[in-house]
Formats: sequence, structure tokens, C-alpha cells
Amino acid sequence: MGSTTGPAPQTERIVHCVKLNQDLPGLSEVPFDGHPLGQRIYDNVSKQAWGMWVEQMKMIMNEYRLNLGTAEAQEFLLKQMEEYFFGEGAAHPPGYVAPGH
Repeated sequence: MGSTTGPAPQTERIVHCVKLNQDLPGLSEVPFDGHPLGQRIYDNVSKQAWGMWVEQMKMIMNEYRLNLGTAEAQEFLLKQMEEYFFGEGAAHPPGYVAPGH
């Protein structure tokens, strides 16, 4: 009996993560397709760092009580995301204290 193999497993795409400064598996698709920041994140941010951003984003949305149905909230969040990955780090809301401090 011959062995039948399925399609070759897809090799993970490796990126040099700007947030963690390591070569790590990248995202499987471009976030915010069509937005220049989405492509920049796809090219420079690992899955691990993206997961960290998702947690940060939840905190920002809760603290600022963002309504993502508004263009203003979406722009604010995109600006925070760009700062998180490519700037000095996303700004914390006034009075924010990191957990455990």
C-alpha cells in the first residue's frame, strides 16, 4: 500500500517583530486590509505581539468607553495601535495604573 499524503503543511511566515525584537511567526492575514497600517503590521508584527495588542486594545476601549461605530473612535484606536507598535508605546488613560501596582 502506498502512503497518501495530503497537501504539504504551510510553513509559517517569519517576521522580525518590531515589538519583541525577535524573529517570530507572523500574522496569517493582513489586519485592516486596504489600510497602510494593516500592511505595515503584517510585515513587522508577530502573532505573539498582536495578541498582546488585542489585550491592550480591550483596556483602551474599556477605559475610554470607545464606540467603534464612530469614525473618531476607529481613528483613535488606529493611532494608538500605530503608537503601540511603531512609537513610544500606546498612551495609558489618565490615572491608569498597571495591574499589580
